[in-house]
Amino acid sequence: MPPIVDWRHVSAADFRVPPERRLADLTEELTELLGTPDSEQRELALAVLCTWVERGVYDDLLPGLGDGIATGLLTGLGERDTDSVFRRSFSALVVAEVIDRDSRRPRVNRAKVHEWGDRLATWFLMERDERGYVEGHGWAHAIAHGADALGALARSPHCGPGELLVVLDVIGDRVTRKNPATVWYSGEADRLAMTTLHVLRRGLVPDELVEPWLERIADAARPRRDATDGEDVYRQTGNAAAFLRALYLQLALGPATPPRRSDLVLLLVQLLRRAHPAYLGPSQHRA
Repeated sequence: MPPIVDWRHVSAADFRVPPERRLADLTEELTELLGTPDSEQRELALAVLCTWVERGVYDDLLPGLGDGIATGLLTGLGERDTDSVFRRSFSALVVAEVIDRDSRRPRVNRAKVHEWGDRLATWFLMERDERGYVEGHGWAHAIAHGADALGALARSPHCGPGELLVVLDVIGDRVTRKNPATVWYSGEADRLAMTTLHVLRRGLVPDELVEPWLERIADAARPRRDATDGEDVYRQTGNAAAFLRALYLQLALGPATPPRRSDLVLLLVQLLRRAHPAYLGPSQHRA
């Protein structure tokens, strides 16, 4: 069935809403296109939806839009290496835009944002398709998009210390997962580190909870002493190690700093030395 409008023309016309069509019909088609394996159509649908959300087109409909898009997080959940990942992953980005819009122009109550947060967390922890770029179909990038959505949640004024701690726990569970489907190489660790900074910048999670959370990830980044000769230790530790390095760099060099940045940087230096003693520990060589 052909699209009801040419979305390339909508994009070229500065994303103006086509006046000859009902917004509900346009939204329904855009929502379906979030799941298409055609990367051009999928990216167009994402751009249109996010632009319309940002410009306030959906301000009076924001709770319903968020609910409708969030259902896409469950489409094919549990599948791996299938096209269903596109609907889940791109739905997460639109939910993130909806949450950010509410943060700028409040339209949604606290309970609704928490409900979306629960859906995002459930999807992110259960997502099995960790592919970044899919040949012939473009970006899937579920881990990176999930990180972005959790970042929007962390920025929301509806989220206090308890919700922010849940965001950290979700990141920690994903980063320290045993036998991951892949070692990330498409910027996922950087996006998760950025989300962590969104949490830390709020300054609401107590230090006594942040430090053991980081230590848990550092433990997962260090090769196990009982690893067998045939075991790929880099697969087991790669995601946690990459996340720690990304978080250190963003804390040390990033322009927007959280409270107690210096203390966090020093802690990360200690944890990185512990995780990589062969490279960062005391030298074993003497002149």
